[in-house]
Amino acid sequence: MKKRMDILDKAEAAMKKAVKKVVDEHKRSGRPLAVWENGRVKKVAVK
Repeated sequence: MKKRMDILDKAEAAMKKAVKKVVDEHKRSGRPLAVWENGRVKKVAVK
C-alpha cells in the first residue's frame, strides 16, 4: 500500500526537486553555485 505524503514530506520533495533543477542549470551554463560555508558565501564549480 502506498503511504500518503504529509505536508513535511511534500515540502522536502519540492525543495529537493528545486535544488536539482538549479544545480542542473548551473552545470549546463558553466556558472558556479553560491553556497554558505563557515559563515561566508563561497562559489563552487559544478562538474
